[in-house]
Amino acid sequence: MTRFSAARRLLLLSSMSLALVAASGCKPKAGGEGEGSGAQSGPLVIGAFLSLTGSKADFGIKTQQGALLAIDEANAAGGVGGRPVKLVILDDQGTADEAGNAVTRLIDVENASAIMGEVSSSLSLVGGRIAQRRGVPMVSPSSTNTQVTEIGNFVFRTCFIDPFQGEVMATFAKEKQGFTRIAVIKDVRNDYSIGLAKSFIETFTKNGGTIVAEESYNEGDTDFSAQLTKIKALDAQALFVPGYYTEVGNLAKNSRRLGLNVPLLGGDGWESPKLREIGGADIVGSFYSNHFAPDNANEKSTAFIATYTKRWNEPPTALATLGYDATALIIDAMRRAKGEPTPAAIRDALEATKAFPAITGAVTFDANRNPVKPAVVLQVTETGDKFVTEIQPAGAAPAAPAPAAPVAPVAPAAPGSGAAAAPAAGSGAAK
Repeated sequence: MTRFSAARRLLLLSSMSLALVAASGCKPKAGGEGEGSGAQSGPLVIGAFLSLTGSKADFGIKTQQGALLAIDEANAAGGVGGRPVKLVILDDQGTADEAGNAVTRLIDVENASAIMGEVSSSLSLVGGRIAQRRGVPMVSPSSTNTQVTEIGNFVFRTCFIDPFQGEVMATFAKEKQGFTRIAVIKDVRNDYSIGLAKSFIETFTKNGGTIVAEESYNEGDTDFSAQLTKIKALDAQALFVPGYYTEVGNLAKNSRRLGLNVPLLGGDGWESPKLREIGGADIVGSFYSNHFAPDNANEKSTAFIATYTKRWNEPPTALATLGYDATALIIDAMRRAKGEPTPAAIRDALEATKAFPAITGAVTFDANRNPVKPAVVLQVTETGDKFVTEIQPAGAAPAAPAPAAPVAPVAPAAPGSGAAAAPAAGSGAAK
């Protein structure tokens, strides 16, 4: 077990106090089916359900930190029409049952006018179905599986989707790295991992590459020897691992121990300082796609990085930035809503969003309520994650030119180690 850091103790108290204030304050009567909540006076409540405990706690904690910053800034600017905005965060513990319970409580007990969805696509699918049925808009900050917004017209997101993320990494692997033979190993019980693997395989093979093996694992696995032994015999040049940092770090260690010294490739589920804690030197040199690169910042994102770092004593991750973006977008929609900011009016304002200046890229929703925005590719280094390139979706306006980052050749990693730090327990709310 690990001890709580001072920052996490403060974060815990902040989350608990938010929930207590919301629970004890004046609450409007909840609306009926299809009406959601909403009141003509008093605070406007944004609900959030996040994994603040469990194996993916780092995802939820970082997202929460970004969301809280957006709330503070909004209230400092007068809230919404003079009404303060409250963020009520419930911990879903990374489980489907708790995610469903959390969303129901946010609507029925906390009277949320809008909800910030989960990081995990599997959990956003659970919560999104409830939000859709109850007529309360939900915006996921970072659930990339296509099915999330397919739930219905009350569900949005501020991140790119798996087909694009898969295309980005397949294109990067083939055109930038010159790989022609890649093995894929995915979590077969995770919608995020399955969707990302599918899009990567389709694009890589369409571009002339060969998938030499498709192996699988389950969340929580730490021994991947059987799968990696098969892959080693097939002359793979890289491993595509569309999973979360917990398993990816252990898989990297297993790979090097077996003498399979090839780079790993992955998606945004890798992003966490714990990736290097778990994978140690064995994960260094690998690449993954993400939503945000602090070392590729523009003027707006540079200011955000400074504000966030001052508040939380650490630079923002992409998940923290997306948490900020999703919350800021909901508040912006509340301000643009016609008449009272009821759930239905907020939904309509969200759908009408054009070029909202999010930190991770301007948001304009397509017909499926997905933003059209770029992705970045990062390389894992010993000291952090380094920006490599930015890839725009087809048909998007070209981005302002950024200095090209050299891509270091990947040499076989020396055997290394890194103790996995247990996530700190939290209270309050992987793609």
